[in-house]
Amino acid sequence: MTAMNENPLFLLPEVLLGGSAVLGLLLGAWLPRHRQWLVAALGATACTAGVAAAAAGAAGAGVTAFDGAFAVDPVTSTVRIVVLGGTLVVLALSTTLLRGQARESEFHVLVQLSALGALMLAGSQDLLLVAAAYLLASVPSYALAGFLKDGPGTEAALKYFVVGALLGVLLLTGITVVFAAGGGTGYSRLGDALPEAPAALVGTGLVGVFAGLLFKAGAVPGHFWVPDAVQGSSPPAAALLTTLPKVGALAALYRLLAAPLAGTDVPWPEVVAVLAALSMTLGNFGAFFQTDVKRLLAYSAVSQVGYLLMPVAVAGASARAQPALLYYLAAYALTNLGAFAVVCSLPRARNLEDYRGLLRRHPALALSLIVCLLGLLGTPPTAVFLGKLEVFTAAVDGGLAWLAVVAAVNTVASLFYYLRWIRPAVSGGEASPPHRALRPPAVLACVTAAASVVLGVAGGPVLGLMTGALAG
Repeated sequence: MTAMNENPLFLLPEVLLGGSAVLGLLLGAWLPRHRQWLVAALGATACTAGVAAAAAGAAGAGVTAFDGAFAVDPVTSTVRIVVLGGTLVVLALSTTLLRGQARESEFHVLVQLSALGALMLAGSQDLLLVAAAYLLASVPSYALAGFLKDGPGTEAALKYFVVGALLGVLLLTGITVVFAAGGGTGYSRLGDALPEAPAALVGTGLVGVFAGLLFKAGAVPGHFWVPDAVQGSSPPAAALLTTLPKVGALAALYRLLAAPLAGTDVPWPEVVAVLAALSMTLGNFGAFFQTDVKRLLAYSAVSQVGYLLMPVAVAGASARAQPALLYYLAAYALTNLGAFAVVCSLPRARNLEDYRGLLRRHPALALSLIVCLLGLLGTPPTAVFLGKLEVFTAAVDGGLAWLAVVAAVNTVASLFYYLRWIRPAVSGGEASPPHRALRPPAVLACVTAAASVVLGVAGGPVLGLMTGALAG
């Protein structure tokens, strides 16, 4: 690890995305309605340049910025590539579905700001920066959920905001208690002070911090907003809500548990393991009898967080935890965005039965849907299969074999509701009325589905790139 001064070049992906959002907001105020797509093009350019910068920076040694408050290491680099790549997909989907709307540029700016918050969460090594990143990731997301200003969207935004505000207050309260216990908010300071602090005080503070981060991840007990917010929002916004904030929050939670809490007496591995089991189980139960496709994917997102929390629970106890988490985050983001790309390509198909006969009418789109749904299940050779294999191995290696058994049972159970969607898509007959597929999202669905398979096949070399110590 090498120290560094406040050099903004080490935060180039974040600077590019933030600058693009600000410039896009200014451009949107002057561009005519039929030129608003230029804001999305500007954001896509910033994301592409950010991915290149993140890939170039990943080869270097881990560094810290701004007096150790922000880290650039394998966790940050991986999250940068995943979040910026996911932002590219969301911008492409929204350009097609929102073309010509009076506030189209505002949507693109909000997407970029929410993604910037996720990036800041991933690299934060100071609880005050975690709180700021939490707000940056949350406030634009509230606006995105209710962007269409219709009844369902307004209800979704209200529920999302109320839960987020409540758990955000708990986050700030927890940070205050941890500050009292450790005498600071920086992770290096907390790592030295918390092992000597009263365990009850540290545990009380962590409850609040966990509440905020689990809300952003959509995990139990902060999951109540997910199905309503996703169902009521537009498909591109729903794709973002179930993917990008989750990536940043889980990376932040892993960094917190692997560094400053490693030497404390608080039984956080057991707590996270129980929350993982509850998330995957309750998410599956909620998805079993859903007929709305967005609501089904929302509950699926809750269950997926359970699997993603498994390597977090063994942070520090298993060398496999970090690469397993990062690879699964990349695999899940790619596959989940592919499923939502299918939803975006059929904007009038809201229920499972609306997909009847999809294989006959749009075979490539149907195959993409099958690959993404079976990918979320964890079917080889998709990327999520290798991701689940890695997190199961990390859990066993870290002494949580019972959690791996629970996860295996939940994986088998989730086959039921994924097949409930696949069955009408491959069955005979035809939806009434038949739905025409939008070409750009359909092409994007095919690309993401193919990329999920490619990432699964190339998983070995990719996993090797995700190892390395945290900067701190």
